[in-house]
Amino acid sequence: MAMHALTGLSLVSLLSLGYLSWDWAKPSLVADEPGEAGVEQPSAAPSQPPHIIFILTDDQGYHDVGYHGSDIETPTLDRLAAEGVKLENYYIQPICTPSRSQLLTGRYQIHTGLQHSIIRPRQPNCLPLDQVTLPQKLQEAGYSTHMVGKWHLGFYRKECLPTRRGFDTFLGSLTGNVDYYTYDNCDGPGVCGFDLHEGESVAWGLSGQYSTMLYAQRVSHILASHSPRRPLFLYVAFQAVHTPLQSPREYLYRYRAMGNVARRKYAAMVTCMDEAVRNITWALKRYGFYNNSVIIFSSDNGGQTFSGGSNWPLRGRKGTYWEGGVRGLGFVHSPLLKRKRRTSRALVHITDWYPTLVGLAGGTASVADGLDGYDVWPAISEGRASPRTEILHNIDPLYNHARHGSLEAGFGIWNTAVQAAIRVGEWKLLTGDPGYGDWIPPQTLAAFPGSWWNLERMASARQAVWLFNISADPYEREDLAGQRPDVVRALLARLVDYNRTAIPVRYPAENPRAHPDFNGGAWGPWASDEEEEEEEEEAGRARSFSRGRRKKKCKICKLRSFFRKLNTRLMSQRI
Repeated sequence: MAMHALTGLSLVSLLSLGYLSWDWAKPSLVADEPGEAGVEQPSAAPSQPPHIIFILTDDQGYHDVGYHGSDIETPTLDRLAAEGVKLENYYIQPICTPSRSQLLTGRYQIHTGLQHSIIRPRQPNCLPLDQVTLPQKLQEAGYSTHMVGKWHLGFYRKECLPTRRGFDTFLGSLTGNVDYYTYDNCDGPGVCGFDLHEGESVAWGLSGQYSTMLYAQRVSHILASHSPRRPLFLYVAFQAVHTPLQSPREYLYRYRAMGNVARRKYAAMVTCMDEAVRNITWALKRYGFYNNSVIIFSSDNGGQTFSGGSNWPLRGRKGTYWEGGVRGLGFVHSPLLKRKRRTSRALVHITDWYPTLVGLAGGTASVADGLDGYDVWPAISEGRASPRTEILHNIDPLYNHARHGSLEAGFGIWNTAVQAAIRVGEWKLLTGDPGYGDWIPPQTLAAFPGSWWNLERMASARQAVWLFNISADPYEREDLAGQRPDVVRALLARLVDYNRTAIPVRYPAENPRAHPDFNGGAWGPWASDEEEEEEEEEAGRARSFSRGRRKKKCKICKLRSFFRKLNTRLMSQRI
């Protein structure tokens, strides 16, 4: 035990010292190809499981990468994608927490209880503790697992923290968005706190460093201190390019001719993130990991068009179930790919990474484990057909019901007022309120003309059912619901089937104990022992309800439970 503590202390010391000597983005150190001068490339044994590097960006729009015709410079992403496999039929979720939960569990939101909104900082909620996460499965397969970046999967209890959910080390933020330099986050007026953590401790001393650079530095130090002979899983969840729009000045200068200020700042942040990926790739080559590595790049949801992002020519934006909200940026770059330098149209969803990566690691993951994902490595690496034929984008019973939806409109089998979206084959069905359905061109001009905006606005849709042939109409311009009621009914029946397997939504009311002022000025675990016991009691009662077993609760616990249920719907409306 003492030796283990000394080892951990040595690693932390090494990493801390490394921050002082790391030369960020020094062009002379960046190698473009394996085997370049100054870059050592020891060959890995073919039988050794590959090193897995999963890079997740935040709020990067579908249009905001060079190889999609963007005005933003992303030379590293363009090169990695060109040399690997571009995923052009790849789907994610429309907001942060759902994408991250599905990545780490391989399950749809309806099977984790997280089908409504995000996990807010003051909610006593987190990724279900009874589900085995991706890093835990990789640990079972002998992997060293490290996370750098944004967590956003709950932290009210210590058991919810990344280091308790399968990661050996963690450096990053626990909440949804922080200042890129100070790491402060406000969850409402006067409810502000510091949010940068090293393991399970607050990393006060790292404040002042731009997060994109800080995270890339940490990845490099992990690689420098790790042996390539032991398989490694690196989950790099950049805060970039989520708001607030902040960028080092040198990146802003490149886009000085861009008139729209938000777009200019956003573009600078994207290019800075691109260079961070370049440095990570260079470190993989320098320290001998690259030849036996699989690099996966993915966005977490659509771009926020009001904050510089662009999903053009797709419809919608972040937070919607239109293609602009759920069609993801994605590619795989690896020397281990059998068919490289191509574009894949295979249907892939973010839940598929769980079984795919566990399979690559030599582990086992199947439908018997309750997964909704599929192993898509043969489709990506060899160009085979995808085993996936449909995607449940979500069913959210708490979201505001659409005025014009009804059970009658759903053929008596589905209430079309409920927000839901599903894709089966080439067909996509949306019910309820999918979110704003605009087509928004990149906002590069200083003053975006209102006439252009209004030209593509869909402000007064008096309907609650939409049907599109996504293969033929990826921009969702021709609604076929009226022409193909047979397809609508079939897809509604699939929603009914999925809904039968859904677990209750977990969206508790906020607890004032979470206020950073009660926790030393920082966001972090705050639930008391009594509250933890209550949570365990409620979970146990839910499991044993069918057997008629019940436990006693203290009076204050009963009151807290009452108000929690009372406020859940009110909280839903406010979000």
